[in-house]
Amino acid sequence: MLDIKWIRDNPAKLDEALAARGAPPAAMDLIKLDERRRDHLKVLQDLQSRRNEASKEIGKAKGSGDHERAQSLIDEVASIKASIQSGEDLERRIDAELEEKLARLPNIPLADVPQGADEADNLEVRLIGEKPALGFDAKEHYELGEALGMMDFETAGRISGSRFTILRGQLARLERAIGQFMIDLHTNEHGYEEVQPPLLVRNDAMYGTSQLPKFGEDLFIGASMTGRSEQTNRILGELTSEADLERLKSGEVSFQDLVAEVLERAPTEEEYWLIPTAEVPLTNMVRETTLTQDRLPMRLTALTPCFRSEAGSAGRDTRGMLRQHQFDKVEMVSITDDQTSLDELERMTGCAEEVLKRLGLHYRVVMLCTGDMGFAARKTYDIEVWLPGQKAYREISSCSVCGDFQARRMGARYKVEGEKQPRFVHTLNGSGVAVGRALIAVMENYQNEDGSITVPDVLRPYMGGLERIGGPS
Repeated sequence: MLDIKWIRDNPAKLDEALAARGAPPAAMDLIKLDERRRDHLKVLQDLQSRRNEASKEIGKAKGSGDHERAQSLIDEVASIKASIQSGEDLERRIDAELEEKLARLPNIPLADVPQGADEADNLEVRLIGEKPALGFDAKEHYELGEALGMMDFETAGRISGSRFTILRGQLARLERAIGQFMIDLHTNEHGYEEVQPPLLVRNDAMYGTSQLPKFGEDLFIGASMTGRSEQTNRILGELTSEADLERLKSGEVSFQDLVAEVLERAPTEEEYWLIPTAEVPLTNMVRETTLTQDRLPMRLTALTPCFRSEAGSAGRDTRGMLRQHQFDKVEMVSITDDQTSLDELERMTGCAEEVLKRLGLHYRVVMLCTGDMGFAARKTYDIEVWLPGQKAYREISSCSVCGDFQARRMGARYKVEGEKQPRFVHTLNGSGVAVGRALIAVMENYQNEDGSITVPDVLRPYMGGLERIGGPS
């Protein structure tokens, strides 16, 4: 979330940044709403001051025997109290409107981020390695997997629908090996602490990392706050109250209608969301906390399933397992102070790159332009791996620095020695990397003409020494 004080001081910069992201101007609307809020607060403060003065005057009037004056002041205080209550309700409504508008504003890109509308305007930063010379026409991963009998989209479709995959046998083990290799690399060599976070999170966690309110359609709602048995017990308890039993016996109400009534009387249940990435629980580990500066940087990593509805990708990547509703990913999150976050972005990107280097995969790093960058990011590097079967580079990791954008939404701060006021932390997140896409890249880059797949050297210890999947026995 952006700072309204910064917006007041820099309205032109805000609108320029929004234009670069393809969004309409918003500064004047926000400033007018904030002025309304500040003017209203001044009125409330004046009312509260007058109430305090009048309360003191009541005692003086009573002490002097001026009961008429005292009663007049009592009536005035009562009237002011009612005005304050009404004013506080309006204050809450204005605050909520301002927060809602601020919550829908994207972050401000850094100065070196290229201007552009979409991925065509992204800037290539570096190219690492070379495309493999296979010597035959490369197959795509799903052709290889189905021919091996280890990648089953049809059965997954019968169980769960489209955009799900069943892996079997050695391919299932290979995917597990890739995830284990990556989490070991980041924890043993890159200084990240492994975390096993919840896969279900509450609304405020999704809000903190900016998935809500803007991107709700891309998420899966997983469960409600009240367990099924507790809810059932509550409903049964209300249905068997004497008053309701009498209504049932008399025929005043049907059983179905009574159940509907009880459900309406039940308290609203908070939604739980399936995480789209471990960024959400890892970053929210510092929500509503004030850290000491010596605890920074905090580097966290997790290997988890991720769940995305892919609402905006109808018709894209429908073959194979490039774009799934459920997939595994190793996530990296860094919490830093406001001086070191840009250096941390370079470091984090390098950690993700090291995964591909050790797997022997050709890739490129691109800096995303303003129109292609994520909502919460100030600067993003995408790592795109070469897929011989597709004859294309495809994203396998995205590393972003968010500045204090998420920290303001989460209330995450750190204290600098010698300073009274704490500062907001800076947050970063990156894929280290997407496990399913790494599996695809290994399959396509290490395929053999006979349809078998050579296991990269770095993964063989995780595969029990297996050197090849499929092919002649």
